[in-house]
Amino acid sequence: MSRFKGTRGTIILIVLILMALSYYTYLSNRNEEPVNDKPEITRVQDVLLRDLKIQYPPSPKEVVKYYGEITQCFYSEEYSEEEQTDLALKIRELYDAELIADKTQEQYLSDLNQDIEEYKEKGIVISSFATSASTDVEYSTIDGKEYASLYCTFTLRQNTELSATVHKFLLRKDEEGHWKILGWTLADKEVYE
Repeated sequence: MSRFKGTRGTIILIVLILMALSYYTYLSNRNEEPVNDKPEITRVQDVLLRDLKIQYPPSPKEVVKYYGEITQCFYSEEYSEEEQTDLALKIRELYDAELIADKTQEQYLSDLNQDIEEYKEKGIVISSFATSASTDVEYSTIDGKEYASLYCTFTLRQNTELSATVHKFLLRKDEEGHWKILGWTLADKEVYE
């Protein structure tokens, strides 16, 4: 009988050891994060991935919305110097030829970089933006060319203080039927930049 108790004790001991090892394995593997093989796309990269030759925004509101997304990236996101240049070239694709003619690409990039640096030095970021409702877009035709105007409100944050600026955009339809930004101004001014 003493032999039976010894075998029984050994079996119980082995079962307890196996249970302890199983529990340890369970605890070790339970906190593991699932492996994500897909690289995360930053907001800047997401904006840059849009091919405007294939997916040009179909309405004045969508053009200004995309402009707002790019502008928010300029003043609120982290990006490389190359990505900044790519963003600048992407936003120029939204501009009317008349607006582009005002500055060379080098002047535009230089002025933009200076403006971004000023915002960063002051700690100002664009926390959000909102465009006019589609029903609030004003359309007109002058000399056979179609125009649209609408508003976009940019919410700026400096530390904990919030402020808003309202811009009025003027767009003109080009020969390809795309709405292009002809200019904008602060809503209380009537001089287009």
